[in-house]
Amino acid sequence: MALLPRGVVCLILSHLALLASTQKLPQVLQEKVTDYAPFTNVDCPDLSTRPILRTWSAENQTLHPQEVEYVTNRMQNVLPRAWEEWLGDGSALGYKLADFQRNFPKVGIAIPGGGLRAAQYGAACLEALDARNDSSKAAGTGGLLQVASYMTGLSGGSWVTGSLFFNGWPTIQQLVFGDGDRQGWLLDIPFVTPDGINLFSEDNQHFFGSLLWSVMAKAQTGIDTSMVDPWARMISYHFLNQTTRANFLTNDSAHGAGQLWSDIPRLPSYRNFEAPFPMVVANARPSGSNATTALGIEATVYEVRRSYPPSKAVHSNFIGKITPLELASYDPALSAGVNLTFAGTRLVDGMPTNGSTCVVGFDQAGFVMGTSAGLFNQIFDFARSKITEFSKEDGAGILYVLSRLLRSVRTRADDVANWPSPFKGLKDGLFQDSKSEWLELIDGSSNGENVPYGPLFVKARGLDVIVTAENSADIVDLNWPNGSSLVVTKGRQDTILRLSHQRFPPIPQTAEDFIATGTNARPTFFGCDPPAPSDYPLVIYLPNAPPFNGDVPVTNSPTFQLQYGPKHTRKFFDQVHANLLAGFVPNTNDPDPNWGLCLQCAAIDRARFKVTPNIPRSDKCSACFKQYCYDPANPPSKSQLPNRKLEFVDPDPQGATRLGGFLSKNKFALIGGAVGLIAFIVALTLGLLWWKKRQNRAAQYKRVQEAPEWDATPLFIPHMPSAASAASSSTRVNSMYEWNKSETGYKGL
Repeated sequence: MALLPRGVVCLILSHLALLASTQKLPQVLQEKVTDYAPFTNVDCPDLSTRPILRTWSAENQTLHPQEVEYVTNRMQNVLPRAWEEWLGDGSALGYKLADFQRNFPKVGIAIPGGGLRAAQYGAACLEALDARNDSSKAAGTGGLLQVASYMTGLSGGSWVTGSLFFNGWPTIQQLVFGDGDRQGWLLDIPFVTPDGINLFSEDNQHFFGSLLWSVMAKAQTGIDTSMVDPWARMISYHFLNQTTRANFLTNDSAHGAGQLWSDIPRLPSYRNFEAPFPMVVANARPSGSNATTALGIEATVYEVRRSYPPSKAVHSNFIGKITPLELASYDPALSAGVNLTFAGTRLVDGMPTNGSTCVVGFDQAGFVMGTSAGLFNQIFDFARSKITEFSKEDGAGILYVLSRLLRSVRTRADDVANWPSPFKGLKDGLFQDSKSEWLELIDGSSNGENVPYGPLFVKARGLDVIVTAENSADIVDLNWPNGSSLVVTKGRQDTILRLSHQRFPPIPQTAEDFIATGTNARPTFFGCDPPAPSDYPLVIYLPNAPPFNGDVPVTNSPTFQLQYGPKHTRKFFDQVHANLLAGFVPNTNDPDPNWGLCLQCAAIDRARFKVTPNIPRSDKCSACFKQYCYDPANPPSKSQLPNRKLEFVDPDPQGATRLGGFLSKNKFALIGGAVGLIAFIVALTLGLLWWKKRQNRAAQYKRVQEAPEWDATPLFIPHMPSAASAASSSTRVNSMYEWNKSETGYKGL
């Protein structure tokens, strides 16, 4: 037999050596709701050759090498064709696309927070920018999503980001409304009480039991939990990929448990460079502070030009981003990141405190999205009655789940996402939690920055264009944005982030100025003509705004609304789509037929400076910039936006609202039969109650209590498994609980 060539032998030996040195991590399953539990006591990698903590300085930033690899590959191999498919040869804009020599701008998209309103607005905005949508493509707006390099989400915006990736990067219509095997977000099923206001109905009790079973599994690994954990599981039911209408109230699937944020690089959309690089944002409350108020920007001020001794340092809030690769902060006070696969591992000066063992599986996708949307520190501020902003059933459900959680497992800080700190020992005197063993992560908007701009302005990323799908509910009772998030971000970047982040472009100085100029209610370009191209990126601002044509608005719904009927969701998407394809024409209620072209002009504009000699702006794009750019020296006026209706009108009223409207329209026809109708309803109700006691339901959901691991007690706690069941269960699940010998269930409850 002929010998193999030396080169082939070397290649084989190299591959075998790589396999031998590759660490074998336990497989996180996605089969049961208890797969929400991480693995502890896992061998860490060889930290001498594969450290899991990175540090840098504000003056000398470094990105994760795999982030650089992904973005570079996408820009070189995918985006040139995407730009050409969107802009053609450039002649419609007055350019020759070939003149740019494929030096295209680096684009990012920011999707802010605001609960289900934010998730729907962010998704509808992406649909208007998606070349896979026929009407968007025809209008010229569809294609901007395809040329983006980065996407950031915060709170409800993180739900969109995660949902797109874990559902295979489908179209927005497929994602939200369902298609084939996908059933969509199921927003008509309430988040907290899927069976309605009766907390003690069988279906609600089974649902709560399933949530708590997941959390108990995590708690039994020794990692403290909080209200964010059942909240994360609620999010997973709607936004991840294992829940259908038929199995919603069953344990026939894991409902997203076991799906990890660090697994995104293994997904086809990521491996094929189809999607922008995803990041989500969270803030940190100073550990142990128990603060129930929003974080003030003054608490984040610190000196970054030189190192102060601990006694003079000004502490900074931790503002972190979570990518598929690491949990990190580019704020100068920390400037560090930890490998996300090993998040949950407590480190001191970069070394694990538990010998050479690490934690894996902590970065559950639902928990990451729940962390970014964790407002419970403010919701549980009962002195300010924040809980009352939820509906009656949602507020009662949240308090009930919290009480059950406190009875069932050991918790630490109940109102935050508890992350074991990997940053202990770093930047003592500068980083606020340098001495803490925990990070208390909360909603990314808690410092006033509801738009997740931070990661997109990091200097090392060098973005040229940032698109903002703005849907903040800043204006009291009207729930429209007023630009206050941008004002806060600009102030922060002009002061404490001077070394680490790009400057923010000129904007109206106050929220009142945003309203007076009308820039909070129409598409606007900020930073069109910087002194130098690298001074700041161009920000394309696409705010949630009243319909351009004077229709009544349905998109300014409350942040704490946790249920949307199909009719409302459809009207919501249609209204956002129409607005974002229309642009605006000053002093009219007409759509702008050139809006798609103007959006293309803004997206490509920074490319003019990437070639030598610089390409002058075309006449067509100059006209667009005159209409859409914000000029501080000559600001526009909200008077240019006539006949816009501001008051929200519910397109799908429920309960008493719907009944009241029906009765008011039909009162004369109904008065004559009212007595008979009431008598009929009473008789029918009594008959149904009698029948229900004696009949089994013909088509009943499988209940959580039917599983052999569950007891039929009111707490719905795990039941001692039978011998056959125990033999068939996985080792991890069997070792997760300590069982009593009696039939009373889980020890200690």
